[in-house]
Amino acid sequence: MIPMPAPDGPTFDIARPADWVGGVIFASPHSGRDYPGWFLAESVLDPHALRSSEDAFVDRLIAPAVAAGAVTLTARVPRCVVDLNRGADELDPAAIEGAASRRADPRIQSGLGVIPRVVAQGRAIRRGKLTLAEAQRRIDALWRPYHAALEGLMAEAVARHGRAILIDVHSMPREALLHLQAPPPDIVLGDRNGASADPAISEAVHGALIGAGFRVRRNSPFAGAHVASAYGRPLRGCHVVQMEIDRSLYMDEAAIRPHRGFDDLARRLGGVIAHVAALPLDGTGLPLAAE
Repeated sequence: MIPMPAPDGPTFDIARPADWVGGVIFASPHSGRDYPGWFLAESVLDPHALRSSEDAFVDRLIAPAVAAGAVTLTARVPRCVVDLNRGADELDPAAIEGAASRRADPRIQSGLGVIPRVVAQGRAIRRGKLTLAEAQRRIDALWRPYHAALEGLMAEAVARHGRAILIDVHSMPREALLHLQAPPPDIVLGDRNGASADPAISEAVHGALIGAGFRVRRNSPFAGAHVASAYGRPLRGCHVVQMEIDRSLYMDEAAIRPHRGFDDLARRLGGVIAHVAALPLDGTGLPLAAE
């Protein structure tokens, strides 16, 4: 394997509004597309195949949140290099020499640990395994800075506004919905079945999506992964709702490019983003941090 050099630039971007009105953060941990040369040289896949793991263009879809008064946090590092929606300890023994996963996690077993072994359709990223030391170097350099930034934003939101509302935005392949009863949802919201966000927050997001004409499903097939479980602490005023958007609504999944539905989806979603960014701090039953 090729040792990873030190990053030569930022691995994520934070955009702040002129006035952060309500402690709302929109994040996209899987839309990064800055593929390092060392990683491309290491991989047995071509760049287009590697991009199949991206939540492509989600960073563009959430960009209007800044004008609406929310903060955005978007990854630059691609998901197939390091997965920011996995825990640092979610190590895949089939991908990392000497790793011993502490949990029988089906995601890890399928090759989707914090250092992924495969991209979409189970295609192997590289031959052989990384050393444990090299995997930890990649986690330290690429995973930890993003999570330090996210933790800092959540703490700042609670300190300034009495609450933090994180909308963790992803996209899902159409094929992930084919087993569901028709018509399939446009968007799946996950709050770990109520554990990562107060019901009033989840209901507010759900209602905004329904009002914009989206078909919405809750917590199935996606209830939320590491970000929701690690940062969703409703009793402390920290709420996380994961949002999964059907990619076929806005992009050609095979070509990985926006199609003519992108602008309409962006417009409708922009209205939802503005509504969520403006959720009132009090007077409506929406929760603040416990005193």
